[in-house]
Amino acid sequence: MKIAIGSDHAGYQYKEKIKAFLTSLGHQVEDFGTFNDESCDYPDFIFPVARAVASGSSDKGIVLGGSGNGEAIAANKITGIRCAVCWNALSAEMARRHNDANVLSLGERMIAEDELDSIIQIWLNTPFEGGRHQRRIQKIEEI
Repeated sequence: MKIAIGSDHAGYQYKEKIKAFLTSLGHQVEDFGTFNDESCDYPDFIFPVARAVASGSSDKGIVLGGSGNGEAIAANKITGIRCAVCWNALSAEMARRHNDANVLSLGERMIAEDELDSIIQIWLNTPFEGGRHQRRIQKIEEI
């Protein structure tokens, strides 16, 4: 799977760990930055991730910041993106199962490092249920 990834300075450390983890699982990772922990503006790195997923050049995306909230807001400005802030394994599962989230937003200041791999694996491997959930996503897409 090809996964786009991007973060601001507050998510940089986890971004680097996640890139290594994804690569170890055999995924192709495209890193849109940032490339250090110097203060920066998250939209500069989140919009390219969201555009890559929306265009189909990446299968899924992961964005990171301090809380993940601003990153999700930015990603969701791009048509076709369903970005969910997830803070644990259950929220990651439900983001896929019920919302067909194609971008995952994580907050480095909100999640313990030892929970990252589990959250990511669950998010990557949980299928979308469809059914009544598809109807709801369709209503969102019509706006």
